[in-house]
Amino acid sequence: MAHQIDESKPKYLSQTRFMSGRRIIKTSVTEITDENVVDVLRKALATHDLNRSEIDYLWKYYRGDQPIRNRVKDVRPEICNKITENRANEIVSFKVGYLCGEPIQYVSRNGGEEIVKQINTLNEYMFAEDKAAQDQELVEWQMICGTAFRLVLPDEPGEEDEAPFELYTLDPRDTFVVYSNEIGNKPLMAVKYSKDDNEIFHYSIYTENRYYLVDGDILVESKPHALDMIPIIEYPGNNARLGSFEIVLPLLDAINNVESNRMDGMEQLVQAFIKFINCDITKEEYEEFLQLGAIKVKSVDGQAADVGVVTTELNQTQSQTLKDDYYNAMLTICGMPNRNGGSSTSDTGSAVLLRDGWSDAEARAKDSENVFKRAEKKMLKLVLRICRDLGGLTLKLSDIDMKFTRRNYEAIQSKSQVLISMLQEPKIHPQLAFQHSGMFSDAESAYTMSMKYYEEQQEKAAELAKKTAPDDSGGDDNDPDNNDI
Repeated sequence: MAHQIDESKPKYLSQTRFMSGRRIIKTSVTEITDENVVDVLRKALATHDLNRSEIDYLWKYYRGDQPIRNRVKDVRPEICNKITENRANEIVSFKVGYLCGEPIQYVSRNGGEEIVKQINTLNEYMFAEDKAAQDQELVEWQMICGTAFRLVLPDEPGEEDEAPFELYTLDPRDTFVVYSNEIGNKPLMAVKYSKDDNEIFHYSIYTENRYYLVDGDILVESKPHALDMIPIIEYPGNNARLGSFEIVLPLLDAINNVESNRMDGMEQLVQAFIKFINCDITKEEYEEFLQLGAIKVKSVDGQAADVGVVTTELNQTQSQTLKDDYYNAMLTICGMPNRNGGSSTSDTGSAVLLRDGWSDAEARAKDSENVFKRAEKKMLKLVLRICRDLGGLTLKLSDIDMKFTRRNYEAIQSKSQVLISMLQEPKIHPQLAFQHSGMFSDAESAYTMSMKYYEEQQEKAAELAKKTAPDDSGGDDNDPDNNDI
């Protein structure tokens, strides 16, 4: 079951490669068994090899290995610039930083004190496993090739640490999940493979309750596991499994081509051909001319002699206009803000967000959030099962919500004014004010902390008032019984 990536570079590599997302690997079997696991694996690899080739191409494109590097120029081939403006890296870096620049937080949906305490423990577990960095790596793969994979396993005996589980972000070039053809497309098995020094592939296959090890075409191990779930979870970036820059590959290649041709135009102007009109010089005279920088010619038979250069200057203004058009189209299609820095009389905060594309970027990020959360819930379901068995947590999936912290300090004055106004309204519960003001990423914890602080301040104020109040236990000076006779 060999599945190598072709590393040769034929001529077509200088052309744009058209792709339309990764293929979902499916099977018609209803259950993976010892008898059919190798056959299902063999059929799945045929589809995975196509995905792997595209993922590897997109990964190299993201790193700067782009078709312009294989450019061939037929006219004056000695002047052939190959300039790479790595806009693919720009797109991915922005998407990753904007979506998960801050750690994803788990917050309570119900508000019980015990639940909040256990969720804080879960967040500590995730911090111990460095989940924030792994989320960034996961989203990076999502934005590059449209899908990503995470492996969750309990701690090995003798290797226990602060968290009872381990998290791993897997390379999608050697990882895939096989889904059922039935309604719901339930995942049937997940595969992670590697190649040893003898060119033999080793496939680690997980189903809901079994683990298989296949070497080449031979099943060498089959044993049960107690997770009751497939520990490899796929995180698709979208339903089509499209990378963030995959849909604008023609524009990215066009930008590289325009910039390379502009540099060619400048060099060809500087290194223009020399034309000799009505005069003739020898090779030695021409070399002397190049050294001295001057030449003497004379007219022949009454015809005027002249020496000049053959120049056709590229219009840089038009080239820049074309490049800007490509770049702006790329930003619009990818849902990224522009950096034009234009101004108008309507430059309020909201107007700038709309004009410069930040609202579109936010909408795309929220769309990515929803897809991410769907896969994250599957991961959490497995993590909570491990924590119930090994960590003592009793949380349910319905107790937890996920918060992506973005632009939390934007328009903070307006948010604080909304919070104050809602808190001053007696008909609005204070918890609703915290939830809908948009000021806190974890509104539940902020409300609980604030109410506790408020109650403490009220108690201190009551004690202080009691201490400073006049003592009414003594006699009254106006009481006639206290007057001396």
